[in-house]
Amino acid sequence: MIALPLGRSAGTITPLSDFGRFARGNLLEIVLIVTGSILLTRCVTWISGRYIGRIDERSRGGDALVRSEAAKHRHAVAQVVTWTLLVLVYSVMGVLIVQKLGVPITSLVAPATVAGVAVGFGAQRVVQDILAGFFIISERQYGFGDAIRISALGATTGVLGTVENVTLRVTSLRTVNGEVVFVPNGQIVQVTNLSRDWARAVVDVPVPPTADTNKVNEILHSVGDEAFTDPALRPLLLDAPSVMGVESMDVDRFVVRLVARTLPGKQFDVGRDLRSRIASAFRAAGIMVPPSLDTAAVPDQASGPTAETEQEQDQEQEQDQEQEQSPKSDTGQTSGPPK
Repeated sequence: MIALPLGRSAGTITPLSDFGRFARGNLLEIVLIVTGSILLTRCVTWISGRYIGRIDERSRGGDALVRSEAAKHRHAVAQVVTWTLLVLVYSVMGVLIVQKLGVPITSLVAPATVAGVAVGFGAQRVVQDILAGFFIISERQYGFGDAIRISALGATTGVLGTVENVTLRVTSLRTVNGEVVFVPNGQIVQVTNLSRDWARAVVDVPVPPTADTNKVNEILHSVGDEAFTDPALRPLLLDAPSVMGVESMDVDRFVVRLVARTLPGKQFDVGRDLRSRIASAFRAAGIMVPPSLDTAAVPDQASGPTAETEQEQDQEQEQDQEQEQSPKSDTGQTSGPPK
């Protein structure tokens, strides 16, 4: 058997017949490359975790009740940079391993171009997600800890949750029920940030039509003043709650709206507290909201007879049949056989 020389140039492929020489040379280098890449990614993840943990500690340790916009942006940027560095390290590792296996990189330029075009057509969504994620981070549309709602363009309903993770490709939300929703950044059409700079708690109060509107407004004004002077609720409010007046009217009730400007993300807590206070104040004032009228349960003459009328008709028919049968039976008993 003729032994082939082992070439070390970039254009030659190293044969694997001499496994011992390959193990002492390129295989050992491949193992070192893989080990170094794993250690480097571990180091990047550790540094990112320490940096993000320091941001969270500063946010929790200060006097501010909510996280600042700068802290949210730094947290999101740290997550994106970590994800980008991990992808870069693994990509360089793959290229170096291919070189150590003896595969010439220069000969792969033409096939890589064709494959890149094919993948480009097939991976348009991935490219769209990455570009959208870049603009989301650079424009500071939302960050870690923001309460956002992702919906279709012009819609008011959608996925509502708190941002837990932001990368260049995907955004993960934690809903109120504890579910984690992953949304590709390229599929996001409309984002409503509910915790940007300040928020507003809107409380719609149903009132019976017999109640005095002026009295209701006085009660709501007093509830808002008490909430604004409450030491537990005052730090969450930016302004005193204000009564906007009658918002809508219905057959059995009308709705009075109360609004309060709060810290970002605290509108839900303030709204629950205000509803509890309003319910107690209305109960003390003797204002009770009647149940909704069920117009479908009202019988209609045009719709036909009800169950009660049908039952009465059946009883009348039975009585008529009994009366018709009674004379026949009497005649049958009195008449005898002919003589």
